[in-house]
Amino acid sequence: MEQSDEGDGIMSAETTTEELKTLVRGAIEGGKLIQATVSQPRSRAEETRKIAVRPVLLKGELRYQFERFAGAKALHQNLAPADAADELLRLVEAEYRQALLKTTENDIQILVSKKGKAAVLRGAPTAKAAGDGGAAAPAPSHNRTKTYVLPEGEPVPFLEALGVMTPEGKVLKAKYDKYRQINRFLEMVSDVVSHLPTGRELTIVDFGCGKSYLTFALYHLLAIRERLPVRIIGLDLKADVIEDCAKLADRLGWDRLRFAVGDIADYADADRVDMVVTLHACDTATDAALIKAIGWQASVILSVPCCQHELMRQIEQPVLKPLLRHGILKERFSALVTDAVRAQLLEASGYKVQMLEFIDLEHTPKNLLIRAVRSGSPVSAQTWQDYEKFRDFLSISPYLENNMEFKVKK
Repeated sequence: MEQSDEGDGIMSAETTTEELKTLVRGAIEGGKLIQATVSQPRSRAEETRKIAVRPVLLKGELRYQFERFAGAKALHQNLAPADAADELLRLVEAEYRQALLKTTENDIQILVSKKGKAAVLRGAPTAKAAGDGGAAAPAPSHNRTKTYVLPEGEPVPFLEALGVMTPEGKVLKAKYDKYRQINRFLEMVSDVVSHLPTGRELTIVDFGCGKSYLTFALYHLLAIRERLPVRIIGLDLKADVIEDCAKLADRLGWDRLRFAVGDIADYADADRVDMVVTLHACDTATDAALIKAIGWQASVILSVPCCQHELMRQIEQPVLKPLLRHGILKERFSALVTDAVRAQLLEASGYKVQMLEFIDLEHTPKNLLIRAVRSGSPVSAQTWQDYEKFRDFLSISPYLENNMEFKVKK
């Protein structure tokens, strides 16, 4: 492959697949990529007109964020370097005609002909990495404003109405933790939007919605930004809170967002629900919401458990006496057992389950989010058998199992 010693804009000869792989992997896995843009989709049916790629730091680890633009939509995906290289190669080789990679060493433009042949144009670097000097581009922190789903500096009406942001888009200092929590939640939702049904209106229920910061955020993401046909119902026992939320929804003109007073276990106003959200519902109220979600065969479940007392009163296992004899250790262990039970019973009901850190422990110890996506695959009998062994070892009888509308066959 020809190239200029000075890198001053010489077009290469036709590039082989292996040469293209070496080029892309060297930029990404070598930590040289500052930013990249993929554009000009080969198919007119492709809705995503442009994809931006940038390095970010997630919990101290380098990741590459793929930001996909389709009209007013912006979806994010964070990938490890090797996976990011594979994804960028796939996009260039199969779906798009052009890519521009800005690295610490060169600007690299990849052009793909109608016959699928790739050629490369190298130029002098135009993007400077922080610190400069030719070193690998340091990834910006994922907590920087520009990587948020709702970036600071861009006014968001519902955040202004809730007292989180000024009309100019500045986040109030006292509400910054809430702002970060909202964005973290929306990241988690964005990752599973593709699992929701298409071609019809979606129904989402938020059990125990409280002041509904995240309920409003969810509506903003799905109905306003993603332009999905959706109706969202927020349910809570506090009538005064529900009244305030309903007034705000009306003021925003969000007619497909409504609020109601009611108990989770007694809710029966929907025959089909596509997503169930339950945040900080106390003790077995979380389980009541999960039972509803399983019964509806909801495509997505997002649950942040709160206080968990039920199993603490039940756990018995002589082998664990050194742990269980200390109240604070037993309480923490019981909370972990409770969420392990929930995860296993969700998997035994046909869901793929992830346990995610919702927000930093420094802000609240209630920082675990259970994210479950209905798989549609047959459930392994081993999943249920593993659950039974775990349950019997600890001598527990969980509310969730005892009140599920159907049991998994052994």
